[in-house]
Amino acid sequence: MIQADGLSLLRGGQQLLADAQFTIFPGQRVGLVGANGAGKSSLFALIRGELKEDAGQLQVPQHWRIASVAQETPALDMAASAYVMLGDQEFSKINSKLEALQQELQLNPEQPGLGEQVAALHGQLEAIGGYDIEARTAQMLTGLGFTQAQLNAPVRSFSGGWRMRLNLAQALIARADLLLLDEPTNHLDLDTIVWLEHWLKRFPGTVMVISHDRDFLDGVVTHIIHIERKATNSYQGDYSSFQRQRSERRAQQQQQYDKEQAQRAHLQSFVDRFRAKASKAKQAQSRLKALEKLTATAPLGDQEPFDLSFPEPSKLPNPLMQLDRVQAGYGSTTILEQIQFNLVPGSRIGLLGRNGAGKSTLMKVLAGELAPMGGVREASPGLVIGYFAQHQLETLSLNDHAITHLYRIDPKAPEQKLRDFLGRFGFAGDRAYAPVGPFSGGEKARLVLALLIYQKPNLLLLDEPTNHLDLDMREALIQALQEFSGAMVIVSHDRHFLRATVDDYYLVAHQEVAPFKGDLDDYARWLDEQAAMAKAAVIANSDKATTDNQQTSANRKAERQAAAQKRQQLQPLRKKVQKAEQQIEQLSNTLADIEQQLADPDLYQSERKDKLTQLLQQQGQLKEQLETVELEWMTLSEELQELEADS
Repeated sequence: MIQADGLSLLRGGQQLLADAQFTIFPGQRVGLVGANGAGKSSLFALIRGELKEDAGQLQVPQHWRIASVAQETPALDMAASAYVMLGDQEFSKINSKLEALQQELQLNPEQPGLGEQVAALHGQLEAIGGYDIEARTAQMLTGLGFTQAQLNAPVRSFSGGWRMRLNLAQALIARADLLLLDEPTNHLDLDTIVWLEHWLKRFPGTVMVISHDRDFLDGVVTHIIHIERKATNSYQGDYSSFQRQRSERRAQQQQQYDKEQAQRAHLQSFVDRFRAKASKAKQAQSRLKALEKLTATAPLGDQEPFDLSFPEPSKLPNPLMQLDRVQAGYGSTTILEQIQFNLVPGSRIGLLGRNGAGKSTLMKVLAGELAPMGGVREASPGLVIGYFAQHQLETLSLNDHAITHLYRIDPKAPEQKLRDFLGRFGFAGDRAYAPVGPFSGGEKARLVLALLIYQKPNLLLLDEPTNHLDLDMREALIQALQEFSGAMVIVSHDRHFLRATVDDYYLVAHQEVAPFKGDLDDYARWLDEQAAMAKAAVIANSDKATTDNQQTSANRKAERQAAAQKRQQLQPLRKKVQKAEQQIEQLSNTLADIEQQLADPDLYQSERKDKLTQLLQQQGQLKEQLETVELEWMTLSEELQELEADS
């Protein structure tokens, strides 16, 4: 188990933890929560041995294997699946030794002891399930949203968000006793978050997760450790249970504090009245001692809440914006087609869809950052857009102060007005004059929101606004959005945030944007259905053209004939794909049989060296053949998919 006793931790002269106490037992899934800057990530670093406690003890079993998500991904030429398999260090070590010994054995087949070593390593691989690692890797990457074709794509070809998914997969595939996950959902979409929840609930080891996603915590954790005012408090149950327990604990604390204050006031009053009287001096002294012994329950000392309220827009034109048959994309690549979108005051729309489906593309078109490739985007006079996207955090001037950014928007504003405004977002006092560069991701996100709100928008376009916000800040933003009188379009993987702010959903899929009839639970079921159909390989790309109700039977017959002709044309290609699949299966079975023979220690006796040499040669030839056929199969499969998509 992990045990903290009197744990204190300082970072940069700031006390993060003081006399912290907690215990985590094997198999528990613990959510570590608290405000940004409370010390959650530093506690992870302490557990990994990257930091040293300043006082007290933190005991982690020495034999425990710890896995966590790397924050950087080098631009490697290595295939994505191979990169992920590096996370299984035990497999990697054995496999590297095995490959080196097999090469040496081919060069020196008579060298004593080599054969026995190879056989022993094969046995170790089998014992740890090493022969299944490729299948497990493919299954994991598919669950995290990668296509079959992407499994062998080089790591350098992926964007930052997808590389973080590779790092997550690398941590998940490790043979860990303790898994440390710091904001694992930040780069995931809703379907992959649901997959991760299911995976973590089946994980047999211990999990510690830092997350500001309430639904994710409710779906995964069995316990909560809350860091507040340098102390830790432990709770059994999920996040919702923690909230109830904490509320009850705080109510009891306030009740006890009020009771003590009343007792204190009563005793102090008696002492003040009778201390000077000789006849009451003994009683006064007794009351004074009682006052000194009175338990001192700490006041709640609530943190000053954020005030994110939106000012009333100066104008509310109706409609605010319309998209008519808009086509959107980049260069010659079309991402979305025939978009019909109408935004009026009071519109509260959430965009659903997988990463890469085009949600952010649609937001850029609405924001005016991306010109339509076709169709009409009509913005009404008086439209004021408040656009929040992750890339805007990077546009902040790092050497400038927070207040300087506001001055750019309103150069003539009184300084005190701007300081008061920034104070509502946690930039009170000297923080308003601090350079933005050292700000945390959460502080930068708060500043971008402050700049957005100051401009009194009547249309909000929020693309993953909660990524760097802690739970208190998210709740403050939810309350502000619930009172906002304009229109809003939101992209978010935070299900609680969407449920609390959105009235209608639009699904972005298959290059289309269409109303989604249902809520997030219906969307989760839709995702499950899509996954099931994909696994069964029975999904055919839906016909994008809407069937004309007036279409004649002759036209329908012609369409059926054309479809049949298309299927007939594809039949030879399908047969080639099937033939390649059969070859892969045959070669894999033969290779597995040879590797099983190579695991026999008796094979490495000197009298059987000819047989050994023959098997090693066959193994090398089969691997080359298998690689060639797999490459051919991938090429044919991609060609078939493209032709089927066009049909």
